[in-house]
Amino acid sequence: MNELLYVWKSRWFAFTHDMTWVGLAVYLAFAFRFDFGQIPTHHVLGAWKLFYISLPVQMFTYWFFGLYRGIWRFASLPDLQRIMRAIVVGALVTYFILFIWIRLDGIPRSTLVLYPMILIGGLAGARLLYRWFKDRRLQLSAQDSQRVLILGAGKAGELLVRDVLQNDTYLPVGFLDDNRKKKGMDIHGIRVLGSLSHLIEVVADLEIQEILIAMPSASSAVLKSLVKQCADMHVICRTVPSMQEIEEQTSAIGDLRSIKLEDLLGRAPIALDNKRVCEFVRGKRIMVTGAGGSIGSELCRQLMTFEPAQLILLDHAEFNLYQIDQELKKMNNYKVSQAILGDIRDIERMEWVYSSYKPQIVFNAAAYKHVPLVEANPAEGIKTNVLGTSQIANFAGKYHCEHFIQVSTDKAVNPTNVMGATKRMAEIYCQNLNSRCDTAFITTRFGNVLGSAGSVVPLFKQQIEDGGPVTVTHKDITRYFMTIPEAVSLILQAATMGDGGEIFVLDMGKPVKIIDMAEQMIRLAGLTPYDDIEITFTGLRPGEKLFEELFHEAEALRGTQHPKIMLSGTRSVDWDEVQTHLIAIRKACEIRDTPMLISLLNQLVPEFKPDTRLLQ
Repeated sequence: MNELLYVWKSRWFAFTHDMTWVGLAVYLAFAFRFDFGQIPTHHVLGAWKLFYISLPVQMFTYWFFGLYRGIWRFASLPDLQRIMRAIVVGALVTYFILFIWIRLDGIPRSTLVLYPMILIGGLAGARLLYRWFKDRRLQLSAQDSQRVLILGAGKAGELLVRDVLQNDTYLPVGFLDDNRKKKGMDIHGIRVLGSLSHLIEVVADLEIQEILIAMPSASSAVLKSLVKQCADMHVICRTVPSMQEIEEQTSAIGDLRSIKLEDLLGRAPIALDNKRVCEFVRGKRIMVTGAGGSIGSELCRQLMTFEPAQLILLDHAEFNLYQIDQELKKMNNYKVSQAILGDIRDIERMEWVYSSYKPQIVFNAAAYKHVPLVEANPAEGIKTNVLGTSQIANFAGKYHCEHFIQVSTDKAVNPTNVMGATKRMAEIYCQNLNSRCDTAFITTRFGNVLGSAGSVVPLFKQQIEDGGPVTVTHKDITRYFMTIPEAVSLILQAATMGDGGEIFVLDMGKPVKIIDMAEQMIRLAGLTPYDDIEITFTGLRPGEKLFEELFHEAEALRGTQHPKIMLSGTRSVDWDEVQTHLIAIRKACEIRDTPMLISLLNQLVPEFKPDTRLLQ
């Protein structure tokens, strides 16, 4: 209530000020015309008539053109434009009325020009003077604030410094920009001091406490260099949102944030055909297995935006399922979601789910994916990733699902661990089941996702918070990485492109050295690798490869209509042999015969190179 009263008081004060200037402008126009001497009586009457008509006319145009939508504290060019339009239109209307009434008798022609010019100067000048006064006070009161240097003197830098100057959190002391023409220029009173190459000396000379990067389209190489320099100088480094975030309107220029690992990966934004995805999803009954996991939960978020008729969330982890269910309830159409506790290995439960909900599209993101854990517990990994997947795939065919999308991994290619071999077996099963029912079975294969549960990113983050050391298995180990939203968007895109039986391989870009990632994460924390945080090498774990592959040499890879999605060739196997082996695998799981399980898995996936210890 007090805030509303303050706003109305401010607007009435501004309105009173502007109306007062109407009289002043009329008086000054006539005073200038007669050199501030005696105004003839005939012209005094003309001045009064001009005042009487202009007062109500300008009152109307002030409100009509929105002069009181803005705030004097933030007066800018749009406010000046509104003032000019209101006064020019008001003056023209006033002159027209006076011409019809008295043929402008007693009103010198020069005053017709002087009056609007003086009025514009009075209204605009007062606002700009007030803003200058407030900005000056803020600058004086901000002497104890964070001294910041802004990198980038382009449009983003101009918008950022405008925001920064409106509060006393930061005290901007200069810009750096590689455009030589801008050196020495002032932007809102802040000087462009030089190029980015001067960063270290400027930080030292001006006692900079924080660096704000206002370069939303900066390359990953530039960001890496800046982050390294900031970490070496122990200076906080923050950035404006990326161009993709700004274009998608998820962030504004003034929303400063810490630099994220994703910013340094150098991946170009992906263009998606959302219309096609929407046509694929809208009005359909869709089930996501593993809905509480990293990929499954993001699938649910994105699917919900495309207005499915029903979204069935299936997971055996109670807390994970609860979390994504609660999150979806905050969305507008949350009522279409249904959370179901269940394990894809439970045949009775899965039969009930399919018969009760009859999903038209199934995204199978349920899997055990942690390589060392599955290596240590092979029977459990096989029961979920092979038997569970084959079971829900069978039900998809039995209950006439339109599409079944199997979420796979690059570790399925030439696997050296049980997890990868089980995911390859799931691919084989879905590909070959495709020709035996009406359901279109589509597989999507991709590498690691940043920040997923059990990945190196949260592990490194925790190790850095604990003061180190950060543990890397090998100095030469590399992995493919993409963000979770990016991976899920491509899964949805690939799902719309398949007719059945395909394996779509997502373009993961260039592989990233894990040691480089560890060093970058340490720098992002404002620390120096090997000085503040040690990095140690622990040796490759059982089943771990130095590098991952996205497709097998026998799979002929070809492009699709989407530049980030490739199509892998089909590798057929004998169906009866698969069924026989699955029966044997089920029995071996029951008695926990690990050597037999590994041997059977190796027969179905001949490229699998298991750890010999598992065969003993």
